[in-house]
Amino acid sequence: MEHPEVLVELGAILVGLAVLSRLATRIGMPTIPLYLTAGLAFGKGGLLPLVTAEEFVQVGAEIGLILLLFMLGLEYTAAELTSTLRSQARIGLLDLVLNFTPGFVVGLALGFGIVLSVVLGGVTYVSSSGIIAKVLSDQGWTGNRETPVVLSTLVIEDLVMALYLPVVGALLVGEGSVRSLAPAALGVLIVGGVLAAATRLEVGISRLVFSRSDESLLLTILGMTILVAGAAEVFGISAAVAALLVGIVLSGPAAEAAHGLLTPMRDLFAAMFFAFVGLSVDPSSIPPVLLPASLLALLTLATKFATGWIGAARSGVGLRGRTRAGAMLSARGEFSIAIAGLAAAAGVTGDFEALAISYVFLLAIAGPVFARLADPLGDLLVRRSSASQEAVP
Repeated sequence: MEHPEVLVELGAILVGLAVLSRLATRIGMPTIPLYLTAGLAFGKGGLLPLVTAEEFVQVGAEIGLILLLFMLGLEYTAAELTSTLRSQARIGLLDLVLNFTPGFVVGLALGFGIVLSVVLGGVTYVSSSGIIAKVLSDQGWTGNRETPVVLSTLVIEDLVMALYLPVVGALLVGEGSVRSLAPAALGVLIVGGVLAAATRLEVGISRLVFSRSDESLLLTILGMTILVAGAAEVFGISAAVAALLVGIVLSGPAAEAAHGLLTPMRDLFAAMFFAFVGLSVDPSSIPPVLLPASLLALLTLATKFATGWIGAARSGVGLRGRTRAGAMLSARGEFSIAIAGLAAAAGVTGDFEALAISYVFLLAIAGPVFARLADPLGDLLVRRSSASQEAVP
């Protein structure tokens, strides 16, 4: 091989990520913050900067983002998404107002301009489906009354992201010009058209794709997803949104089989994705933005908690369940990183990227910790509520 050092670097990266994954499992925390830290260590200005393997990691990161969103799309059918949008519209609107606004306002206050402030608003708005799914599993809350409220909120956020990503991507590429909204408008029309068509065609598409051969099915689904995502990029539409739509359209036996076949690949390339985001950030750029990132994290921790609390209360959930719902929604992760990654891909670096990464890093850690404190906090609220009721003559 002409450049064997590429294999050495790549092997070292994978071994390092494996060690971090084991460490995260042992101490019971999400892997995302550790992967980001690894990226910081291997990136420019880090302890051991990569020399030859960075380009390969970049391609792997793009595949990781595509697989993350494809697998997320598999969780829902188009009918479920459209039904949820109608029934939970008020909470979805509240979520958008409470959590997009802080990022947008802080972006303006820091002098980032309208377009980057819109990007930062997206970073603060969307919760981490991956972290929340892990918390639900680890804490055994899957069957709780508040869980449908949390999942409905995530579904609406995913729908908003399907519209938001092509718009913000076009704004970044076009530097905010009106002309740059043309691809975004096309993207929105395509999203709406695919969702409408998928409610009628998803079973037929699944039958067309499905094969009893795992090898054939894997190659078909993976190839189709990457091909569609790549074609979307050619026409100025977000590859991430395209992958999400492919996942939504696919259902039935093909979707069930895809979970088992693609989950290990998603985990591998997703680890590269999170590590690659850290690669592009100079660790020395983080300390200057750590204070505003921390303040923004505290503010949006409170606004997400309010979103979950109000949504659970409207569904008749008790104090403990409201506390759990609010705590779970506070984590930010893969989607927020993906939005920050769009800005980085458009050539936006410096303080903005460092602020976004620091913000996500803080809440990727704080979210699961907050969720673990939800039950003790809920018990305290229940005791205080009972005591106040007993004190009333």
